[in-house]
Amino acid sequence: MAEFKEAPAGAPVATQVTVWLQNRFPTAFDAYRVHMSEYYAPKNFNFWYFFGSLALLVLVMQIVTGIFLVMHYKPDAAKAFESVEYIMRDVPWGWLVRYMHSTGASAFFIVVYLHMWRGMIYGSYKKPRELIWIFGCAIFLCLMAEAFMGYLLPWGQMSYWGAQVIINLFAAIPFIGEDLSLLIRGDYVVGDATLNRFFSFHVIAVPLVLLGLVVAHLLALHDVGSNNPDGVEIKARKDPLTGIPLDGIPFHPYHTVHDIVGVSVFLFIFSAIIFFAPELGGYFLEYNNFIPADPLQTPAHIAPVWYFTPYYSMLRAVTDPMVNVFAAVVALAAVLAVLKGGLAGKWKVAVLVGAVVVVVALKVFDAKFWGVVVMGVAVMVLFPLPWLDRSPVKSIRYRPSWNKWLYGIFVLNFLVLGYLGMTPPSATGTLISQIGTMYYFGFFLLMPWWSRIGEFKAVPDRVTFQPH
Repeated sequence: MAEFKEAPAGAPVATQVTVWLQNRFPTAFDAYRVHMSEYYAPKNFNFWYFFGSLALLVLVMQIVTGIFLVMHYKPDAAKAFESVEYIMRDVPWGWLVRYMHSTGASAFFIVVYLHMWRGMIYGSYKKPRELIWIFGCAIFLCLMAEAFMGYLLPWGQMSYWGAQVIINLFAAIPFIGEDLSLLIRGDYVVGDATLNRFFSFHVIAVPLVLLGLVVAHLLALHDVGSNNPDGVEIKARKDPLTGIPLDGIPFHPYHTVHDIVGVSVFLFIFSAIIFFAPELGGYFLEYNNFIPADPLQTPAHIAPVWYFTPYYSMLRAVTDPMVNVFAAVVALAAVLAVLKGGLAGKWKVAVLVGAVVVVVALKVFDAKFWGVVVMGVAVMVLFPLPWLDRSPVKSIRYRPSWNKWLYGIFVLNFLVLGYLGMTPPSATGTLISQIGTMYYFGFFLLMPWWSRIGEFKAVPDRVTFQPH
């Protein structure tokens, strides 16, 4: 048992309470020191480093507003839509809580996308932060599952038919597709059983996994330390007397106060959307979703919410000619990996064998199945990014100048795919989606080759920092 401390005689009440708590709950104070006051983060954090704390803020906001919504929501196919209307019209401030939750869903994806983008341009996934990136990608997957299941709960037209379309995609999986889609629905059609199981996963199961992954993400981050815009490891240069990184400052109070700027701007924009444009032109809340679900009336155009549309666009892009192109790209990627990837002998054989298996499979199964695969792989390809990137430097600041164009086109391509996923199918749209899909996968699959070429700039020994 640790020795108890005593508050100084005549100490203020706050000091006495603090000493009392330290004696009885020292673990909390140790955690505060390790993860806040004595966690030394790089002093050159910039605008892009706001989005991690904003993601945590939105997560807390979604949990709190979700709790209040659950108090009045009824997961019953006959009453779900009416219970949402009851929340909006009769529950005091219910409209505000509902709009905070619905707007928060889109805000969550915006800040997470920007947070992941920052990780990509500054190489925050590279050694020794591979596990941080993997936890982050797992969080992104859970977030997608959470959003999809929550999207069904209002039981409006787009909720119902969007779920119908996405669940039916699983039926395209060979051998187990029909049974899998039946298991997800809980019935032969999307109905009360589907609503109940989606509600239970949305409210209990997925949030628990999500919270666990967030904790693991933060712990892994604080174990190895934060990256910075220069990609310089601040732990490499420490004060010989104190052991404190020369380019590090305590996360609290410096970065916590700095984050208040980002939080203030975010809350200003967030509040403006809630009070003046909660539907945001039908992107955050589709107008068809204000109509009760009707299994007998299909909407003119069914599309998922905006944050899923880039992947939905990739799914629709996969046609039979596109499958042939995929086979050629896989073969090319395998050849480049063997010739230019710097792999050991056994790994070269494994890559070639894997490529042959993939090409054969592409020709055996139909395009609809591969569309589902492409949509899934478009997310899963993010996981091995630490090993796909063979660049000798982390930050895009010190990579060849043409890399900035490559990354810029990647973002533009992702936005175009997202837009096309919202629009009805067309021949021109399908062609552009196919080109965009090829660029998306080419960016990652060819990364072991293109990330190594070009003239790299010298990385400084210390972080570059201008006080502001």
